[in-house]
Amino acid sequence: MDAYSADRSLKGKLRRRLARLFQRRRLSLRLERPMLTLSFDDAPVTATTVGADVLQARRVRGTYYFSAGLAGGDGPMGRYAGEDDARRLAEAGHEIACHTFSHLDCGQAAARAIIDDVDRNALALKAWNLSPVESFAYPYGDVSIRAKRALGGRFRTLRTVQAGLVEDGADANQLPSVGIEGPEGEAAAMHWIDRAADRRAWLILYTHDVADSPSPWGCTPEALGHIVDAALARGFDVVTAAEGARRLGL
Repeated sequence: MDAYSADRSLKGKLRRRLARLFQRRRLSLRLERPMLTLSFDDAPVTATTVGADVLQARRVRGTYYFSAGLAGGDGPMGRYAGEDDARRLAEAGHEIACHTFSHLDCGQAAARAIIDDVDRNALALKAWNLSPVESFAYPYGDVSIRAKRALGGRFRTLRTVQAGLVEDGADANQLPSVGIEGPEGEAAAMHWIDRAADRRAWLILYTHDVADSPSPWGCTPEALGHIVDAALARGFDVVTAAEGARRLGL
């Protein structure tokens, strides 16, 4: 997969903002403790090895959003994980989730194309002997009303990359998240951890590769470890996306 970004034009921004008003599944949050989910988009190999080791050393698990059509290929974040990596993660208790088959831009694709691509990913992950997936992340974080309509009843949660906390009244079909990306990623995550702790909210963090010299979309293992340690010290429950959704009755 080549480097690509979703439509950042005014039209694209308005489309994403308008989508927030439609096809909503309103969440009710009454958490005793804040929750944190660590997620890895596209599942680069380093996320499934180095990243998984960081989490497992702290006895927590993450959510890996796989696009099976990328498996084994090379991209701007390095090589993408494949079947053996996914099974290893699942056996260790991590969540394998859906990111479409081809990493389709759901914000601009037709409803039929979105459904077909998600169906294809489901079949591929089933062929890998994995359990049916429960969580979805929009590739590039791009979303539209038709995408929410097509997928909203299929997954427990659908996640974007628009920064924010999952709080009372949040939309399960368009959940916010915060990126751990680039040199400022750790500081940004710490800021949102403080906010989530104060508000007893659910914070979903996402990144891509995990390496000593990560891509612009990834983070270092040290940063990831510092973030998990800070959340645990603040009393967060660190959960997968599916477990967080189940705790909210989804």
